[in-house]
Order: sequence, then C-alpha cells, then structure tokens
Amino acid sequence: MGDISAERRRILQSPPPELVAAAAANPGGSVAVIDPDLISDPNGYVPGEAVQGVWRVGEDGKLTGEFVENPNYGTPKDDFAKLAESKHWLDWLGKQPAAAVRDSIAEILDEQVPGAVLEWIKVLDAPRYLTGGRPKPDDESHIVVTRAGISLLFALSVVSPGQGREILQGTFSWVAVSLDQPGQRKDQVWLDLRVDLDWAETELRNRIYLVGRSPAPGTSA
Repeated sequence: MGDISAERRRILQSPPPELVAAAAANPGGSVAVIDPDLISDPNGYVPGEAVQGVWRVGEDGKLTGEFVENPNYGTPKDDFAKLAESKHWLDWLGKQPAAAVRDSIAEILDEQVPGAVLEWIKVLDAPRYLTGGRPKPDDESHIVVTRAGISLLFALSVVSPGQGREILQGTFSWVAVSLDQPGQRKDQVWLDLRVDLDWAETELRNRIYLVGRSPAPGTSA
C-alpha cells in the first residue's frame, strides 16, 4: 500500500459506511476524498484542487487499499483559461479582460452582501460573444464597433459575513454600447444564478440592444 497517513490507515481498518457504499457503487473505479474545509456542498460543484485524492476500488466493489494523491490538491485558484484562449476581440474590456471580469463580479457580490469576498472563480466553458458595428464611411470593408457583449459560465466561491462560504454557479454577462463614442459609453452587467450558457446567450441578444436605450414616456428606467 505504500506510505499512507495514520488517518488513512484507520479508514482502511474501519471504513465509514458512506465510503463502503460509494465503493460498492463504483466497482473497478475510484472514490474521491474531498476536503470539506474548501467547499460548502460535496454534492455541488467541486473544484479539482479540493480533491485530496482517490481510493481505488476493485472489481468486487471493495477498496483495494490504494490511495492516489492529487498533486494539485490545495487552495482553489482562479481559472480564466477559457476566456484567455479566446481569439475574439476583447479590447473593450481593457488590457486585462480576466481582471475586469473578476473585479465586476466581486463588486456585484459585495453589493448583494456588503463585505462579501470572492475567493476564486473558474470559467467553465468557452464564453459566448456578440459584437455590433457600422461600416467605416471611407472603407466599407471594415466596421466601427459600436456595441459588444459577452456571457460566460462560472463557478465561484464567496465568503460572506455571518454566512460562511458558498459556492455559486451561473452566468455572468457584460454589455457595453456606444464604444465608438468614449464619452457616451454605457455598460451593464448581470449575474444570473443556476442558468446555463445557452440561456445567457439568448438573453445577451436582447440585452445588447437594451443597454443605453431611453425608457418610453411614463416608464421608469
């Protein structure tokens, strides 16, 4: 079995019922050991870093005694790879799009619950984008970008005063209009929980034309 901790030796000698049941349900597979100090719900989203390792399970549905350490185990970190890998034009988000997105989400969370701290955020899929513009007067083969939007799927951890840690999943969307008129630019962001990226993309098609629009007479903005 190799060198394992005293705690794991005790687990092997007297496996807890939940571990026995998980092993029986995964013959020939493995059972992950999750650090409860890093997540709020083991049945929800679990970042890879929160997995301490896995117990190997035999074809008979019983623990083999082998424990495989997770080399990436530790405090979860931000992951904006799906955004960084994009070839889409993101200059409208500034020189550091990931930092701009993170700061905006952190601000939203703090507005919802004053003192809330964003611990980490992970972009889970390739973002969806929309870009609108008009032809250049002197070169109709190029356009002047007038509006842009992005929606991304995320999982994040937030710690709020008196509420502890909570892991949230959903989509974040950002729309900016009048990009061709810096002094008139307007931005709006949305944090939608428990929705998928297809839903967010559909909403983005509507939202990108709503930002900056003047309300009709007799209505409130």
